[in-house]
Amino acid sequence: MKKHLLSIDDVTAGDIDALFETAAEMHDVQRRAVKKLPALRGRTVINLFFEDSTRTRSSFEIAGKWLSADVINLSAKGSSTSKGESLRDTVRTVTAMGIDGLVMRHSASGAAQQVSEWIDVPVINAGDGTHEHPTQALLDAYTLSRRLGPLEGRHVAIVGDLTHSRVFRSNVKSLTKLGARVTVVAPPTLMPSGIGTWSEEAGFETSYDLDAVLQGEHGTVDAVMMLRVQRERMSGGYFPSAREYTVGYGLTRDRLRCLAAGTPILHPGPMNRGLEISADAADAVDSVVLDQVSAGVAVRMAVLYHLLAGEDSQ
Repeated sequence: MKKHLLSIDDVTAGDIDALFETAAEMHDVQRRAVKKLPALRGRTVINLFFEDSTRTRSSFEIAGKWLSADVINLSAKGSSTSKGESLRDTVRTVTAMGIDGLVMRHSASGAAQQVSEWIDVPVINAGDGTHEHPTQALLDAYTLSRRLGPLEGRHVAIVGDLTHSRVFRSNVKSLTKLGARVTVVAPPTLMPSGIGTWSEEAGFETSYDLDAVLQGEHGTVDAVMMLRVQRERMSGGYFPSAREYTVGYGLTRDRLRCLAAGTPILHPGPMNRGLEISADAADAVDSVVLDQVSAGVAVRMAVLYHLLAGEDSQ
């Protein structure tokens, strides 16, 4: 792996396979009575979050602590940026304290890349604006691989608010890198501009018709990933009403019946139950939402281990 994890572009298919092998070992730690490994003993990791987060920050914190690192959580409200300090001064100040790694979430696309150029410790992008969320994509692919086996040739449908989703952007890259077929589905107002050119270059398909995709008109669907409608990022009328969105693009009880038994249902969370996903789908036997949460800790342990565990700590 490279020094930083800022984008799925920073890892090869071989890197992902290596991370998954490590994650499988880390997953076993969750079933132990004592959930501790000494791999990062003496290392200090800062979780610097400028956006609210429950799953990502908590899983990075648990991942670091289970590897015996000292983990410190900082939020925008608790940092000097709330007093007007620049991002550059904040991260340089934190780094000057002798930390070994920085996990950062920021509302500005490209923020993690910029920070990596200012400091000399590994930076892990925990989500930057509408750009990328690489560890989420890795844990999604890891979850799928545990259910489906190798993802080569598997068909994954990603459905929902694509315009505002960094998860979608990272997932398209990771899944296609692993040989999966990807079809993304959204209403025209939530389909990112320029996606036609990108889809041709990256080799994924687009559709405005969820029912056609689920009924196999693009080929049998092996997994469905529903994305949250990010209403907090919307400043205009992207769809007439919540009900109309659900009718056209929600994974409803009726659409759930279109899926073959054993088709994994994913959602990166938090879920808007009754909007993009029904309670029946969220709690279905084939829902792997909680598996994704569990996988998140294992995959983030693997990422921290590969980036921070030097030869002297192995």
